[in-house]
Amino acid sequence: MKQTVQDRGTLLLALIAGLSVNGTFAALFSSIVPFSVFPVISLVLTVYCLHQRYQNRTMPVGLPGLAAGCFILGILLYSTVVRAEYPAIGSNFLPAVLSVILVFWVGFRMRNRKQELSE
Repeated sequence: MKQTVQDRGTLLLALIAGLSVNGTFAALFSSIVPFSVFPVISLVLTVYCLHQRYQNRTMPVGLPGLAAGCFILGILLYSTVVRAEYPAIGSNFLPAVLSVILVFWVGFRMRNRKQELSE
């Protein structure tokens, strides 16, 4: 049980890192999105926490792929929200569709991991 809670924490940190990377990029380089220091702070703290987890714990088989999927999901979700808020950037159709596909993929993989661990 403890291992699955740690795995979920790692996946949540990967999702937040993806959101923070895209938020930092938008805050620093987009003239449409107003500047904020909070995505930068969030990015630094999240990367630090992920680095500490990587150094202090072994990652189970399959978790790095799920973490990468959650990271990409965070990037796509932030892009979807920003494009919905500022339509001048462009359509959010493709990031929204890819986000839904990634949510189902991560959910499917997590369910399979849970079944493998319980056997």
